[in-house]
Amino acid sequence: MSLDSIDRKILHALQRRGRMSNADLSEQVNLSPSACHRRVQRMETEGYIRDYVALLDPRKLGVPTTVFVEITLQGQADEVLDAFERSVARIPDVLECHLMAGSADYLLKVVAENTEDFARIHRQYLARLPGVGQMQSSFALRTVFKTTALPV
Repeated sequence: MSLDSIDRKILHALQRRGRMSNADLSEQVNLSPSACHRRVQRMETEGYIRDYVALLDPRKLGVPTTVFVEITLQGQADEVLDAFERSVARIPDVLECHLMAGSADYLLKVVAENTEDFARIHRQYLARLPGVGQMQSSFALRTVFKTTALPV
């Protein structure tokens, strides 16, 4: 299925305010509530809308420090990649893990309380990941821009 301009307006609105009522959404995109609801259900069924989540404030939760960790593995065999990916997925402080093209094999986004807490995460989890040959960490000084909204 392809998305028309009304579908895109719906997606744009829901990315900004996922808890918006169907009545508010339908008014915003100039559709009847029943037609709007059908479109949203269709986009959920077809996987355009994966989920609805609450975006939490890392500062209020005590994890204001963001660290990007580049990891180079010792090898590229499927078993090495699979073992690494299974292990890294179990680390609670890792928010994202991306398989990369370029100098590093993986890029992780990690949250921590501060540098001491990151040192704990490094010792307890990261240093024990299977197949790691090299690791480089970069601390974010300030988040200039951040969004979860995709261009639609």
